[in-house]
Amino acid sequence: MAYENFNVETDADGIALVTWDIPGKSMNVIDETSGAELAAIIEQMTSDAAVKGVVITSGKDAFCAGADLTMLERMNRTYAEMLSSQGEEVANKYVFDEARKLSQSFRNIEVGGKPWVAAINGTALGGGFELTLACHYRIASDNPKTRVGLPEVKVGIFPGGGGTQRLPRMMPTMDAVQMLFKGEAIDLKKAQDRGIIGEVVPAADLIQRAKDWIKVGGKAVAPWDEKGFKLPGGPVYSKEGAQFFQPAAAMLRRETYDNYPGARAILQCVYEGLQLPMDTALRVESRYFSKILRSNEAAAMIRSLFMSMQELNKGARRPPNVPPIKVKKIAVIGAGFMGASVGFVSAQAGIDVVLIDRDQDAADKGKGHSKANIDAAVSKGRMKRADGEAILSRITATADYNAISDCDLVIEAVFEDRKVKAETYAKAQPLLKEGAIFATNTSTLPINSLAEEWKDQSKFIGIHFFSPVEKMMLSEIIVGKNTGDVALATALDYVRQIKKTPIVVNDSRGFFANRCVMLFLFEGYEMLLEGVPPAMIENTAKMAGMPVGPLSLNDETALDLGLKILRATEADIGAQAINQDHKKLLVELVEKRGRLGRKNGKGFYDYPEKGKGQKKLWPELTTLQPKHLDPDTLDVEELKQRFLVVQAVEAARTVEDDVITDPREADVGSILGFGFPPFTGGTLSYIDFMGTKKFVEQCLKLEKKYGSRFTPPKLLIDMAAKNETFYGRFPPKKAAAA
Repeated sequence: MAYENFNVETDADGIALVTWDIPGKSMNVIDETSGAELAAIIEQMTSDAAVKGVVITSGKDAFCAGADLTMLERMNRTYAEMLSSQGEEVANKYVFDEARKLSQSFRNIEVGGKPWVAAINGTALGGGFELTLACHYRIASDNPKTRVGLPEVKVGIFPGGGGTQRLPRMMPTMDAVQMLFKGEAIDLKKAQDRGIIGEVVPAADLIQRAKDWIKVGGKAVAPWDEKGFKLPGGPVYSKEGAQFFQPAAAMLRRETYDNYPGARAILQCVYEGLQLPMDTALRVESRYFSKILRSNEAAAMIRSLFMSMQELNKGARRPPNVPPIKVKKIAVIGAGFMGASVGFVSAQAGIDVVLIDRDQDAADKGKGHSKANIDAAVSKGRMKRADGEAILSRITATADYNAISDCDLVIEAVFEDRKVKAETYAKAQPLLKEGAIFATNTSTLPINSLAEEWKDQSKFIGIHFFSPVEKMMLSEIIVGKNTGDVALATALDYVRQIKKTPIVVNDSRGFFANRCVMLFLFEGYEMLLEGVPPAMIENTAKMAGMPVGPLSLNDETALDLGLKILRATEADIGAQAINQDHKKLLVELVEKRGRLGRKNGKGFYDYPEKGKGQKKLWPELTTLQPKHLDPDTLDVEELKQRFLVVQAVEAARTVEDDVITDPREADVGSILGFGFPPFTGGTLSYIDFMGTKKFVEQCLKLEKKYGSRFTPPKLLIDMAAKNETFYGRFPPKKAAAA
């Protein structure tokens, strides 16, 4: 029988080699076709008496990237249609039956009576890794880049193909649950140490070694199906179980604040499943999986963190009329922390970099940042010394502006000061080669006003990086009123070269990300001035799902920078444009108390010397509060809500102001750029899944109590009246380039 995505060949010894190779795709994924064909192959192999065993491998560089999550999204759409037309019982049964198909196929491998070996020739993730776990033995080809793991929790779901049952039957429960909770992908050495992979062999020997295992009598029975099997971590109701499950539940709440149903379901599946025979345990897993799949959290995370991010990374916003552009050489003007980091990630991507500063010492110091990164990576075994030297060789440090004359792209990363930027533009502009693009890394100053210093404004654009550049995956590309398509295409292609996710926004003070995150920081100021205990401010923000509290984030971004931004806004627009109480608070901290944030070891927190303990809230912070509220009288849910609503309503304003024109960019940008809770799907998904009518009601309630920062914009009120969503009213644009 011929298959579309698999090739099946049986040799003279009766061993079938099943090679998974989806035509036209760089990676194998489990989609409807692959799932159905795999089920048919398993049935064929089981029923064919001539087949003595099966080796499954991949025809691509990797084994499998996991499930095609658009398949799950389609399943959810069908569920919604069936719920409306046929009722809850029929719709629920549909999801359960569909979710169970893959799990049943994998179980059929285990109990089919024929030995199956997974010949893992590259990375195996998600459902692809679960397929290998269902095989009776696993062999991998020796490749330092290979990773295996179950990352489903990162998109709001969890492994539904047996992963929550097989892993804790292979290794100690604690190790298995940690791997599931983190969604971590581990290398082959760790996988072999944990008993997941049986052997690691040279690539040329992989298939033959897999066949040999079958020939010498490899068993067609999983350990847990044999009589007398004992769990590696001990039974649930045992001393070992008691020492793990109670603390695990507490750790889960500490890490997630119970915001992620998928993570909670992992612990439930493991706890319940380990007390049951495998077939029943798998049924329990499928029940939880079908429940989580129907949750708002899963729908939101799959849409934003998989589908939307993938579309943006593939160039959804790229002008279709501009041919692909490969940036070969860039200049970064300003070799401070931000500029040096931009230079480093660019050189890592194979781009030649000129790092320019006011004098040679400052430029050399900027290049030294790259050397420090490389030295750290080499010492931890994450980079080979030769690769590090190659990166450094691509970076030229200089004080000579003439070095930009052969660069395709010039990025300005000087101080957030109009005068300094204007001086930089005056020096750089005459030296640019024909067709070169100039980008500013400003984080708040409007692009249109900065572009006034530029003769050909079509070549001027904003590329806003987030700090630390090496870790932050987002770049915000800001288009001015006169920015041309070539500049936009160049910026997008460059950002994709350095492996960042781009969002495209129109010009505005603070653009998108800073407009929203500043409201989060300001809400922290408001609570502090209201008399909310500082620790409560920080903790409720984290309970709401933010990665850190607003006071901590202020320290990270630097209090003096925050004061500079307020003063620049006041100078440009007027005193009414900023909250004078916020300014007064920052003046007190920065200028009177010398507290600049983490960079000088004191801000809202006190920071210990390196390696000497943890940061602690500054004890005297309460002396700056006009009054002190009793924490027992405060509504924790309202405090949490304030942090999320104030950011989301600002995101809605950016849509009304035409800064955001595609809801995907607000959602992906808010999660990657400033840590808006991933379980919401992002700022606009937070509104959509709550319902615009209910969200507006929340805004009006908070506006009445706390002021105009919660006032919903006219657009949102109009959408609420019509029961519209952002994704319905502003449907995402189709990708223009692959």
